[in-house]
Amino acid sequence: MKTQEYTDLLLQEIHKIFVGKDKQLRLMIMAFLSDGHILLDDFPGTGKTTLVKTMALALGLSESRIQFTPDLLPSDIIGTTIFNQSTNSFTFKKGPVHTQILLADEINRAIPRTQSALLEAMEEGQVTVDGTTMTLPEHFCVIATQNPVERESTFKLPAAQMDRFFLRISLGYPDEAEEISIISNLGTAIPYDRICPVGTIEDLHSVTDEISRVLVSEPVKTYLVRLVQHTRNHPGLLQGASPRASRALFRGIMTWAAMAGRDYCIPEDVQAIWSAVMEHRIVLTNEALYQKQTGADILSQILTDTPVPPEKEEFFHAAKAE
Repeated sequence: MKTQEYTDLLLQEIHKIFVGKDKQLRLMIMAFLSDGHILLDDFPGTGKTTLVKTMALALGLSESRIQFTPDLLPSDIIGTTIFNQSTNSFTFKKGPVHTQILLADEINRAIPRTQSALLEAMEEGQVTVDGTTMTLPEHFCVIATQNPVERESTFKLPAAQMDRFFLRISLGYPDEAEEISIISNLGTAIPYDRICPVGTIEDLHSVTDEISRVLVSEPVKTYLVRLVQHTRNHPGLLQGASPRASRALFRGIMTWAAMAGRDYCIPEDVQAIWSAVMEHRIVLTNEALYQKQTGADILSQILTDTPVPPEKEEFFHAAKAE
């Protein structure tokens, strides 16, 4: 199955329950197919949990949920070794992280020690307990949620963890027509039984294999890197994007191109995902904050100030020639 067809089918299934937000859904699919993790930064009741469960069902993957609270411990996430009296031996009881789609609900309510339990899982796809390393299931993806305005009983995510999220997006409130559709179709219960997997695990492997063959020409690579490097010397930014951010952007444009039915990348691919992949990785200076600038403003300015390479066909031929 081709990536474009797989994406369209996935959107069709998700839209059986989740109304609107097509751009945000495409960004989430892009992040998942790029082996990335997702941070949903939004208000309560906007459908974050419903979306994650619906997406997992449409993908045909296992899903588990952790409700993050201040008393949550690392062992509640990754698992723990317990003594089995019947066998007179120690056995390992897996935690909810041993799944494919992990919903980390209200992740910023847990203490930093507990939040850090996800770092190894998010970066390396594995967890270590009592010196034993266990590989997590294939296509492991953390989709975390947090409320952007609530501050009581919350703990700010450290920069190291924020950098491990492939992208951060906000779903936002539905418009009038979308909200009417929501209460008409989902007013009494959420019909998860309507959702069917869009393909087999082999189809998903075929999609990721196609993405890995997408061509990225040298001019596009140079454009991408120049954009990222501009975040490191911008006067309004205290912290720019890391090389991990460059790698995420590189993987993301390959996926975005494949989702559009192309086997090569163009500058518009970089521009389409630029803000979602970068905004949570940068830190503004106090002066920029005082001037009421936002990360989105600065990233948009960087896009405007960075020269765009030549026309599309030149990228295609350049990539083919490499």
